[in-house]
Amino acid sequence: MSKIVSLKEISPKSIILEGFGSVDYFDSYMLSQSTHLSVDKIATEIFKMSGIGAVLMKVRNSIVLLFGLTVSGNEAQEQDHYPVGSKLMIFTVSARNENEIVMEENDKHLKFRTSVLVDREKSEVYLTTVVKYNNWGGRLYFIPVKPVHKMLVKSQFKKKMAIMN
Repeated sequence: MSKIVSLKEISPKSIILEGFGSVDYFDSYMLSQSTHLSVDKIATEIFKMSGIGAVLMKVRNSIVLLFGLTVSGNEAQEQDHYPVGSKLMIFTVSARNENEIVMEENDKHLKFRTSVLVDREKSEVYLTTVVKYNNWGGRLYFIPVKPVHKMLVKSQFKKKMAIMN
């Protein structure tokens, strides 16, 4: 099984930053893996919530509801192709091309995007998240979320890519 590499920069092939503005936080992970699967199928599998991820999302929703923040809805039905404006699991697709799907959610405290990018020439798959704090509430919110996010994203990415190989 390939090792997940934590990157210091976002892939220059990515469209995740188009129209986003300044970035307060990002993480980007890469896994060397050849795949014949579509970016839609890969993103669906990575973002299907199960196990600890599903439990943590329920806990998050219970807490943020108290502060008037947006609660993540139920997972949307799986599709073979997610057009811009559709839901890919719990996130809204905001941009896409043949090799990348960008999803985003915006709230009063922060905005974020996440993307799955497949570079078939290099046999690499990328999972990237960018965050912009809208106010001090966003910074405060992200303090406990950041370590959980990093752990969960890496775990989901590696686990889901291993079963799709």
